Formats: sequence, structure tokens, C-alpha cells
Amino acid sequence: MKLIETIEQLSDGHPLSDIHIRIDQPIAIRVNGEIVRPSEQRVTNEESQSFLKECLSEEQLEHLEEFRDADLAIKVGECRFRANFFYSSNGVTAALRKIESEIPTMDQLDLPHAARGIANKPNGLVLVTGPTGSGKSTSLAAMIGHINQTRKGHILTIEDPVEYVHESDQCIVAQREVGRDAYSFSHALRAALREDPDVILLGELRDFETIQLALTAAETGHLVFGTLHTSGAPNTINRVIDVFPPDQQGQVRAQLSQSLQMVMTQRLFKRADGSGRVAAFEVMLCNHAIQNLIREGKIFQIDNVMQTARGEGMITMENAIETLIATGQITREGLE
Repeated sequence: MKLIETIEQLSDGHPLSDIHIRIDQPIAIRVNGEIVRPSEQRVTNEESQSFLKECLSEEQLEHLEEFRDADLAIKVGECRFRANFFYSSNGVTAALRKIESEIPTMDQLDLPHAARGIANKPNGLVLVTGPTGSGKSTSLAAMIGHINQTRKGHILTIEDPVEYVHESDQCIVAQREVGRDAYSFSHALRAALREDPDVILLGELRDFETIQLALTAAETGHLVFGTLHTSGAPNTINRVIDVFPPDQQGQVRAQLSQSLQMVMTQRLFKRADGSGRVAAFEVMLCNHAIQNLIREGKIFQIDNVMQTARGEGMITMENAIETLIATGQITREGLE
């Protein structure tokens, strides 16, 4: 069994999101959120080593050997994957996340109307949050794609690794991959402020310095998009503030109240008809009431404002889920 050929066949024959490769175990794939094994044929050590040498450069192999894991984007046939190779008790293991070749539109993803308006803002901070595998990168790709088609400016992305590939359209686009094109998110973001971008996409807000620089970039006239693994707007705002030392949190609340434009949280649920998954979106827009609550540290009251500001485009996750149930797209049993 040649792993590259097998991966090509699996990608063509299944609506999969992930592929897992472990030595002496059958290949496993994730379809509609569940792990399945399409074959009982086990991966041998020789097949795994051959796959590694075909996918990784000498430098990447050295990184894997030294740090015991490696993140990168790979291409297998016509498919691209965000890949993580790591050592486990089975030897070298691979987890591949499929990246669709075509950038979806906001209409295709049925993104909330508020997301379309935010993509037209001249500056500010936009956070897309949710658990791993909830489609955050795909939603951001659609928003960046919309900007690329409708505005004239400079889009700079900083990712680890680069996922969706954006070709320059109305905008010029530069995509930097951490490890290949940049030392770290924070180094690349610091340099970005001297590279004349209008829009900055950060693959992940990982640490104190990156979050601090993202706030500065949003304050100084850039539209900054980033992701966090948080659930809901209040948790997201608390997470950003709690990264900073206590003596700086008052200043950060003031910064955040001025620069934050939107927090969009998403979750995926199985469709009622079994045809795949559908996203539920929670949307918090930073109106004057939300700004005051952030500035005053009354984050726990944000849910109440979101409930009463539905006419402005705000959506709570509870309301989003109830709408999907009411329209027959998901069932209550599918939430479990």
C-alpha cells in the first residue's frame, strides 16, 4: 500500500475532514464528526517512513526528530492538508486536516449578515472562536475572500501553516507561514506594522505578545482577524483580558472596548437528514452598551445585551441552535 495513493483515493471517495495515520493500525478518517475505518489494512513502518520522506523536507524531518512534532501544509495529488506529524507510542503518527482547494463564499457558508458588514469595516479587531474543527479557518477564508474581491488594499496573512491560498484579486495578498517565512506570530505581526497592510489575518492568537500586538494593530487603523479556542463572547473577552498582568487589565479593557468589532463563535452539528454538518453562529457586535460593559469589567452582563439587541444582528448560541431546530436542519437529539 502506497500511502499517498491511498490518501488520494480516500479524499476523492469520502466527504472527510481528517485522516489519521498510525503504524500497525488501519487508516482512520473523520466523516461528519465521527471516526471511521474504511479498510482493515494496517499501515506498516516502511510505508510510514516512505510517506514521511515524500512529504517532509530534510529541514522538516530534522525539526520532527528534534522537537518530536512538526506542523506544516502538504499537498497530496490535488488535495492540500494541514498536517501534524508527531511521535507517539506507535512511532511517528500523522493527523491530516483537509483544506478545500476552493475558497467558499459567505453565501455558501450561510454566514450571519453581520459578518458581511464587518468585512467592510476599515479597522478594528474581529475574533472568530469555537472548538477545534468547528470551521473557524473556513469562515475566515470566506471573509478574506470577500474583502479580496470587493476592496482595493493589501491583505497580509500570518498562519501556521498557510491553509487556504488566496490569489491577489482586487487586493494584493501576501501569505506568511510561521517557521517557513516568519520566526513566530509575534515577530511577523510586529514586522507587519511596517509592511503597509490594510487587513491582517492571524491564524491564532496564541500568547500575550501576539494579542498585545493585535490590539495595537487594530487601534492603529488595520482590520485584524484572529481565532481563539473559546466558547462564546464573554469567555473570549475574559480570555483576552486575563492574558495580561492584573496591573494592565484596566488599560486592556479600554483598548478592547474601542478596537473590538465582533466576536463570532461557531459550532457544527449533524444535519437532520444525515447529509453532513451545519454551523450554528453566535454573534456579538461591539455597540455602545457592549463597549461600556467591557470598559467597566461587567463582562457577565454581555449575554443580556445580546438577547435584547437581536435587531442589530446579535445572535446568542442558544437562539442560533433553536433556529436550526425550528427549521428542521438539526434535531434536539443531535445536540448530544
